[in-house]
Amino acid sequence: MFKFSGKKPDNLGVRDRQLAPCPNTPNCVSSQSPITDKEHSIEALSYNSTPAEAMSQLKTTLQSMERVNIISETEDYLYTEFTTALMGFVDDVEFLIDDSAKVIHVRSASRLGKSDLGVNRQRVESIRAKFNSL
Repeated sequence: MFKFSGKKPDNLGVRDRQLAPCPNTPNCVSSQSPITDKEHSIEALSYNSTPAEAMSQLKTTLQSMERVNIISETEDYLYTEFTTALMGFVDDVEFLIDDSAKVIHVRSASRLGKSDLGVNRQRVESIRAKFNSL
């Protein structure tokens, strides 16, 4: 197996209740991107419970997936790394609970390369499907 993990970006985390904006490359999606930015915009995960219950449900969802590692978490933020099976590419995936809107914002971005062939968007939709089925 190859290992193309790349360097962890230094812009991850929450600043003023916002996740980092997507770069100008097509290998990132974010629920905090403007809806007019079709390349990067994706719907947030919605929930109808307490923030703690939503975070627990999210962690259960993520732990059911392959090659995911939870790196750090707080009561309203979760940072994970997903690694591809064959080449070992790492994608940084972040989640931020916005209890006033009852949503979990998400940002999924590749560390390396320009195009991800839609992998980050597919991942978020897979997380959404599993999250909603719990």
